[in-house]
Amino acid sequence: MRPNPALQTENVAEYLLYIYQIEALLRTMDLDISRIEHELLAPSFSDPEQLQHQLSWYRSISNEMQQRGLQKEGHLEQVEEILMELIYLHNTILTILNDEKYKGLCEHAHESLQAFKTKSNMANRHDVEVLLHAMFMKLQLKMKKQDISPETEAAFDLFRIQLAYLSQQYKRMKAGELNFVQN
Repeated sequence: MRPNPALQTENVAEYLLYIYQIEALLRTMDLDISRIEHELLAPSFSDPEQLQHQLSWYRSISNEMQQRGLQKEGHLEQVEEILMELIYLHNTILTILNDEKYKGLCEHAHESLQAFKTKSNMANRHDVEVLLHAMFMKLQLKMKKQDISPETEAAFDLFRIQLAYLSQQYKRMKAGELNFVQN
């Protein structure tokens, strides 16, 4: 189902994870809009107008994924733009705003994040992207009802806390509440 547009600024991490799920779901359906309509949407929407509204949104995503060659991996342009904003914000919070709380969250998660990067073959990816990937992986594991070791769960908690703080700051940035010229 199409997400509430307010979610993008209210909780950007949750929004991105939702879109990651949509991308993965469409990939499992081979980006086939007919399958998406009949297997996914039609059983959920009895109102033809709602069905068409949802179908239009899924069609636009499927078309973009096909046009950009995202059948196997990668993200929608909008997702990449938001990710770049988050990376910029992450760097700004650390360097320009010199936010001690965020620095502490990053330090606490650093060792686990580096280990996750290595295990996930994401050594060349930015920490913010890896945090989102880790949370998406946790979501997938939970959906498959797979066990998560206590050590991995502890690492996921560190990632979740850092990402939650970054999401709060993103909301503040979008509302014009952050002053990037403090120093």
